[in-house]
Amino acid sequence: MARHITLLGAGLTGPLLATYLARRGYTVDLYERRPDMRLRDVGGGRSINLALSTRGIHALAGAGIDHAVLADAIAMPGRMIHDLEGTQTLQPYGVEGQAINSISRSGLNILLLDAAEREPGVTVHFSARASHVDLERRTVTVVNDETGDERTFGVDLLIAADGANSSLRAAMVGMPGFEHRVEWLEHAYKELEIPPGENGAFLMEPHALHIWPRHDFMMIALPNPNATFTCTLFAPYAGENGFDTIAGDADVHAYFERHFSDALPLMPTLIEDWNHNPTSQLGTVFCGPWNVGDWALLIGDAAHAIVPFYGQGMNCCFEDCSVLDGLLAEHGDDWQTVIDRFYELRKPNSDAIARLAVANFLEMRSKVVDPLFQRKRKIEAALHAMFPDRWIPLYTMVTFTTIGYADALRRSREQDELLDRVGLENVEQAIAAGRDAARALLGIASEQAAA
Repeated sequence: MARHITLLGAGLTGPLLATYLARRGYTVDLYERRPDMRLRDVGGGRSINLALSTRGIHALAGAGIDHAVLADAIAMPGRMIHDLEGTQTLQPYGVEGQAINSISRSGLNILLLDAAEREPGVTVHFSARASHVDLERRTVTVVNDETGDERTFGVDLLIAADGANSSLRAAMVGMPGFEHRVEWLEHAYKELEIPPGENGAFLMEPHALHIWPRHDFMMIALPNPNATFTCTLFAPYAGENGFDTIAGDADVHAYFERHFSDALPLMPTLIEDWNHNPTSQLGTVFCGPWNVGDWALLIGDAAHAIVPFYGQGMNCCFEDCSVLDGLLAEHGDDWQTVIDRFYELRKPNSDAIARLAVANFLEMRSKVVDPLFQRKRKIEAALHAMFPDRWIPLYTMVTFTTIGYADALRRSREQDELLDRVGLENVEQAIAAGRDAARALLGIASEQAAA
């Protein structure tokens, strides 16, 4: 059985997976198109800030680096909603002590690379872009874009963690039985920044994910350890509030004065950032199956890139790594079984979080200021407090547990249907009457009965 693995992509998923694989006794050659980011600035401007939550932490713990990552994280226990007048309202994400964590993408990437290279079986090759995968010959062609050097080599086992533009997935398109599509949003995004204030102080509350919801568009801001905030504007390409309405510097200023007036004074480099940073697409990758026989496998964003609105893209990819590691522990070097089971387990869950991420865009940009939405959230929070193992809000299941995304979606729909059937007013009255009344109204089994 193959004990050597060729792994494509040293972004976030690749180094974590390399660490897991090396600890299983595999020799791993990891190829990355960019130079070593620890030695050179490889640029950015296209990556949305990262929110690390329970699934990702669990996967990092399996590689022994969760504490190192969390040491530089900023806990965000809630959303800070900014209305048009600049009034701010904090909406907690979960119960006390539950928070998502804002982390630096580059800082995390460096920690993951360092962890992978500490494993004796891992070699990382930088400036090595996989330009082509030949499925018939089982070869990979790697190019150094700086020198033009090119080489082609055979592989025993190939795993592609090379993101939404995966070279392996590109080779698989057109393969008999392979289904592939990308669903693009009508919205795009642009990254901006709020710098530190005097003496390096945060200019807004650092322990919150800030949202300026404007119904068909929004801006968000996540804190960084250096007291900056990475802001991201999500807006339609075209239309009344679209990117196409902004033709010059004066339009940029007017747009922010009209929609984000409280943020504008905090953004002295707004015009520079706007002109320098690209306007980028947002899309979801659906494909399957994720393998070619027992020798090639897609993982992470290469298999299921999603939009960022649930903060689960990275967390889902990291969970891929821990699930694959568990299957290797169970099935050893039987890669056909491992690959088949991996797809069987992960495909329904990746499809579910893809749909949830798109749906959460509507929640973030509009529903968070809807009184009915807020009323329902309070009811669900009260029911969760009463029956923590029986009634779990969707956001809590997705973000603060490792319940499968597909199961979380199913359970949430069942809970929603029950609330609709019983009626919110009746549920509120039952909650006010106490635990027994709420249990009787909703048909929630007691802990003893469930056991």
